[in-house]
Amino acid sequence: MPQVFKIGAYWIYFWLDENTPLEPIHVHVAMKKPVKNATKIWITKNGHCSLANNNSKIPSATLNNIIRIIEMRIPEVEKKWMETFSRISYYC
Repeated sequence: MPQVFKIGAYWIYFWLDENTPLEPIHVHVAMKKPVKNATKIWITKNGHCSLANNNSKIPSATLNNIIRIIEMRIPEVEKKWMETFSRISYYC
């Protein structure tokens, strides 16, 4: 799974098999290694994040910090998404 970056012990990554048709841009977050049903965060057109689910059960304070960091690095996430999937769409 392509790792976008790490925040401490948390991996921020994409799945290569992102369904057909390709889902809108998002990242998965899991501790130590990628897992299939990890926390999912949508990237929005206006440069924010929208939590889809917290399947990794990341504590709220930690998750809020992770989301803030992802929002600061959205251009990096978008660039990596385009390199990986060659097209981009947004959830909202």
